[in-house]
Amino acid sequence: METIIKAQNITKSYKMGKTTLDVLRGADLSVKKGEFVAVIGASGSGKSTLLHILGALDKPDSGSVHYQDQCLDRLRWGKLNHFRNKTVGFVFQFYHLLDELTVLENAMAPAMASVSTLGWPALKSKTRDRAHGLLERFGLKDRLRHKPYELSGGERQRVAIARALMNEPPLLLADEPTGNLDSQTGDGILRALKELNADGQTIVMVTHDERIAAQAGRTIRLADGKVRES
Repeated sequence: METIIKAQNITKSYKMGKTTLDVLRGADLSVKKGEFVAVIGASGSGKSTLLHILGALDKPDSGSVHYQDQCLDRLRWGKLNHFRNKTVGFVFQFYHLLDELTVLENAMAPAMASVSTLGWPALKSKTRDRAHGLLERFGLKDRLRHKPYELSGGERQRVAIARALMNEPPLLLADEPTGNLDSQTGDGILRALKELNADGQTIVMVTHDERIAAQAGRTIRLADGKVRES
């Protein structure tokens, strides 16, 4: 099976006043196309840092990340932005929806951001149709005109997943996607992720919860700044 993304010998440190905090100390991770991988570790173990590096939201101090045949370290600003917008979809614990936009507009946002003002009219109808389809799939067809603050936590997370999938990214990165939800609502989000994976979506999810990690196809553990297979 084809490897879709690979991180090699990743290190990352942060300055905390006069102290240096070594978060990642030579972490390696390889994910194949179509996998659902859970990265589990204690709070502060560097799970989110590793995920952000995989998605080019952060840079490692050393080491490299390859997406297929591309080395992310060598991509210039414009191509990195294209990678973040088209290749990777992000789902965060706290949703990061825009309260001034409707549910439909939030879902459409990645597509809107990827085209110029002049190019948008030609794509608007197709984009709206895709957003409608995604939101309906996640049980939100009656919430299209609502604002995020009018929704429950589970509904907001489903909007966030729809938004992450808007540009049909080959890779979905989920950072504690159930961490802000009760267990029943979180189970619904996990079911949605598993259904996406069954359709072929590659997913890397970080969590501190063993029960949630067990729902993935493969689990790896992050400890002492390094990745270990569970």
